[in-house]
Amino acid sequence: MDLLEKVGSELQNRYTFKDIDAFFAASNISTANVPDLGGANSKRVYAKAVLARVSETDLIRVASELDILPTSHAGVAIEPPKNWQDTSDFRLFISHISRDKAIATRLKAALAGYSIAGFVAHEDIHPTLAWQDEIERGLQTMHALIAVHTPGFSASIWTQQEIGYALGRGVKVISFKMGEDPTGFIGKHQALPRRNRTAEQIAAEINKLLGADPRTCDLLNSAQGAAIPF
Repeated sequence: MDLLEKVGSELQNRYTFKDIDAFFAASNISTANVPDLGGANSKRVYAKAVLARVSETDLIRVASELDILPTSHAGVAIEPPKNWQDTSDFRLFISHISRDKAIATRLKAALAGYSIAGFVAHEDIHPTLAWQDEIERGLQTMHALIAVHTPGFSASIWTQQEIGYALGRGVKVISFKMGEDPTGFIGKHQALPRRNRTAEQIAAEINKLLGADPRTCDLLNSAQGAAIPF
């Protein structure tokens, strides 16, 4: 409740009602069907009413974007999604559009032999778990992200937000070109081409790329070392 009050007050101080709505839209937070505010014309009250309906993860994310995240939250260890719990494997978020989930799933299976645990949202989110919260946990705890650029990837708001999240965290992003060129900030980096290679061949190339990058090499080596039987 204290964090909700701080966020509401900060939004009131910084923005107009129109700007607050724009901020929520950019954060993918719905302002539809806000509860009756009893005639109150307060930006703080309005913002709190909107944010009272979101998850704690979303509230912390908003507070972080506003640079008002309390130390008590900033130091909290975030729990990974269910399929990354109880594993020492390297965590690779596989960003893809829903109609190509079979491609992402096939790639995930090929990567497993390198102690790389892929996260495929359409496969790894258990029915009893809130899907958006699990995706956010994946983004918050991933070691790297691979974007599967099939036709339509750049038009998806979800995949673009996933890439933006990865870039904001500063983790390694690999673009895997499968019919569409990378766009935006990642467009300046050379993409990994398909070239009629199998999933196993692509997985081997991804393993090399992760092993050569200073941001990921130690984590990958640690994961693969832990997998060696004694």
